[in-house]
Amino acid sequence: MNKKTLVSIAAFAVLGLIVGYFFFGKWGGEYVSLKTLFSFGGNSIQSAFRSISGMEEMRNKILICGAIGALVGLIIPLKFKK
Repeated sequence: MNKKTLVSIAAFAVLGLIVGYFFFGKWGGEYVSLKTLFSFGGNSIQSAFRSISGMEEMRNKILICGAIGALVGLIIPLKFKK
């Protein structure tokens, strides 16, 4: 892969994460802070809260949007490489 393709993948992945955050990052009408959303680890009580409250599902949806963005960032340079 060349540098142009890697930059495209990174840019579209970040764009996908941003779009995913704006679509799925709300909880109770307010946006969840990025620190709360992407904090990993913690004790079992925090893990249980994130699981019950839907934070895990929210995080997964946002990460999937980032992965889709990265895929688009890979496909676009390959499509126009001709």
